[in-house]
Amino acid sequence: MHTKPHFHPPFYLKNAHIQSILNSVGPRKIRAKKLVKSMASETLILTTDKGVRLQGEFDRGSFKGGQNQRSVAILIHGWEGSSQSAYIVTTAVKLLNSGFDVLRLNLRDHGDTQHLNREIFNSTMTEEVADCIQRFTEERDYTNRFLVGFSLGGNFTLRIAADRGADLGLTAAVAICPPVDPVSATATLNRSLFVYQKYFMHRWKNSLRKKIQFYPEYDFASELNSLKTIDAMNQNLAPKLTPFPDVISYLKSYALTGDRLQYLTTPSHLIASANDPIIPVEDIANINCPPSLSIEVHSNGGHCGFINRLNGESWLESFLVELLQKHSS
Repeated sequence: MHTKPHFHPPFYLKNAHIQSILNSVGPRKIRAKKLVKSMASETLILTTDKGVRLQGEFDRGSFKGGQNQRSVAILIHGWEGSSQSAYIVTTAVKLLNSGFDVLRLNLRDHGDTQHLNREIFNSTMTEEVADCIQRFTEERDYTNRFLVGFSLGGNFTLRIAADRGADLGLTAAVAICPPVDPVSATATLNRSLFVYQKYFMHRWKNSLRKKIQFYPEYDFASELNSLKTIDAMNQNLAPKLTPFPDVISYLKSYALTGDRLQYLTTPSHLIASANDPIIPVEDIANINCPPSLSIEVHSNGGHCGFINRLNGESWLESFLVELLQKHSS
């Protein structure tokens, strides 16, 4: 693990909670809403051979002063985020303005897509995401294919790159603040500032209630009202809605620790912050790091924030452009 103090926020933005909260709300969210209105996004429904359907928004980049080769960046949001999340939109626009095409892909049951598939989302579902990426890329001619994920999307990114990177023809993969050990991350979330648990509880419950509207055979609606913590939600729902007998087995199933990434050959980057209030940075040391994985831990940044201005601009956006351009052929 290498600590590189590249990101230097002004002193009034160093607080980890300020970084994490400004990532999704406030000025950045306002700016993202304005940007979305100006984007000519094409909504795609990508269907796998097994009939799974995932939705994404596709935009073509400006090639003026940008990429010389055809390049696409596929962005994956975090848990209970979506292709419309502020950090996804502003990052997409930065990439588009630098010449990259961008696909903002929704995970199952995210971004108001609960109606597309009967089975409820769980964090082991990398295969269907990889299959949809393959369906997207096989219909388009790209010299460079990049996969970029935030938080849980970063966890998905590294597992997909390890399992299917060569198959998908990935040029490089980037994971920002991914949960490395979900057992540890869940415990940290439970101990962290109450606003995070409240935020995720609200969004998770809303998602499940929407699912029940489309698939009323799921009969746990009354239970949702009585479940007051993420721990209670996990303990109650994991055995019912995942292939695992208990919550610990489920959380361990998508960990990046040990040799999980041993077959990773795609050039990959894990970018984290030491003051992340949700994802314990210490867990990174439990990855048996393959040669293809570069790890950067910044002193500041919060959870996926890296905000360097009060208007919500993120240092990470420009850094990503530079990083992907270095990998471009």
